[in-house]
Amino acid sequence: QVHLVESGGGLVQAGGSLRLSCAASGRTFSSYDMGWFRQAPGKEREFVAAISWSGSSTYYVDFVKGRFTISRDNAKNTVYLQMNSLKPEETAVYYCNRVNRVGGTINNLDAWGQGTLVTVSS
Repeated sequence: QVHLVESGGGLVQAGGSLRLSCAASGRTFSSYDMGWFRQAPGKEREFVAAISWSGSSTYYVDFVKGRFTISRDNAKNTVYLQMNSLKPEETAVYYCNRVNRVGGTINNLDAWGQGTLVTVSS
């Protein structure tokens, strides 16, 4: 498994932006498709965005299309999630993980880390 550490969360006003980072260690980072997930208070964890190992393909849930951008820097073993025009209902703990595919039914391949908390105020 790959050990993943998320960072970059914090408090932001509705309509604001944050950039999350996911740093990986323990395995060859560039070999894996990666994704971001989130879990809002009282809700199940849900998929948000994914990116292929090379960065050539990306996939997003409809709700975040046009506002969120997933990217990666394999030389730095890091995946990013740029989040713009944030909404209060997107307050959640955000997690990254290796994923089985980019598109379709996307599942995590490693254990969940602690995530990073994003709080969007109204």
